Amino acid sequence: MTRVVVGMSGGVDSSVAAALLKEQGYDVVGIMLRLWSEPTVAGADGVELVSENKCCSLESVEDARRVAAQLDIPFYVVNVEQPFQQTIVDFFYDEYLAGRTPNPCLRCNRHIRFTLLLERALALGAEYLATGHYVRVDDDPATGLRRLRQGIDPAKDQSYVLHVLSQQQLRHALFPLGEYTKPQVRALAAERGLAVATKAESQEICFVAANDYRGFLRRYSDTTGRAMPQPGPILDTTGRQVGEHAGLAYYTVGQRKGLGVTAREPLHVLQLDASRNAVIVGAAADLDRQTFTLHQTTWTSGEPPTAPFDALVKVRYKAPLAQAQVTPLPDGRAEVRLAQPLRAITPGQAAVCYGGADGDEVLGGGIITEG
Repeated sequence: MTRVVVGMSGGVDSSVAAALLKEQGYDVVGIMLRLWSEPTVAGADGVELVSENKCCSLESVEDARRVAAQLDIPFYVVNVEQPFQQTIVDFFYDEYLAGRTPNPCLRCNRHIRFTLLLERALALGAEYLATGHYVRVDDDPATGLRRLRQGIDPAKDQSYVLHVLSQQQLRHALFPLGEYTKPQVRALAAERGLAVATKAESQEICFVAANDYRGFLRRYSDTTGRAMPQPGPILDTTGRQVGEHAGLAYYTVGQRKGLGVTAREPLHVLQLDASRNAVIVGAAADLDRQTFTLHQTTWTSGEPPTAPFDALVKVRYKAPLAQAQVTPLPDGRAEVRLAQPLRAITPGQAAVCYGGADGDEVLGGGIITEG
């Protein structure tokens, strides 16, 4: 019997993934990762702020354990707090301090779930690691390579946050929910009597209490002694100082509110210039960009492209797909030229390229740079 480890979170998606795999005859083992969370702290209003990691709260552990017992599968909790803090949380803080807007889920999927957890799964004799992500994986009939494809539910497709997976990782990955919509998954849970069938899901960053990343940055600096965001000038597009900011980490490209600057027309953050520790502001129309560069590129086939190619590109998780031409550069970067300009393309976020016969295949992607 083929063994598969299911990364369980106590939510409906991973619970149904485990149930489906058990019904398909796999030897299923459930594992939840114990991730880092900040200590309990006082909130801005002085009320105690309990900061459990949403992916592994006590309630989530008990929900996952209850589902595992119902499915009659073993269940374990594995502590990865230290590598999670070093690899994900420190990175998150440092990126904001440098004036970039990171997506920690991308890094977690690559380095924690599909590295540390996959290694644990293989050590347990499992052939596969499964999760409740809404994506599909299959083999390319022409090349035999593994393909990562969008899930059939466009509202839930999570291929954007998994585009970093390598061929080796994809060969050991199962995603049972890729052929289902979210309502269908909840119905499957209800049919099986799973108590999590109606459980609400969180779209927030798992380790940020109260979905307040600015407050988290201040607290993390206080508790770890890391460098604080430093105040600096707010400049208009001519270089004239029009105000002062509290620190690059507290601003994002496209932001309009909270700048503390009065002007005849609304001003938006156009750029976070770390070299000058300056926030550059201007009109909304100045946010439009048609070309940008990617670094830290990854390609699903394992081989970088050698010539320009047309693709559909998604510049953030919830962004629509946009027509573009992608040109590989000699140093491993890539230039993206959009058919039509897009607004607020943000350094630190990923841009993911799609193609294939149906336009739903992940070709690769990278991190948007400042230049």
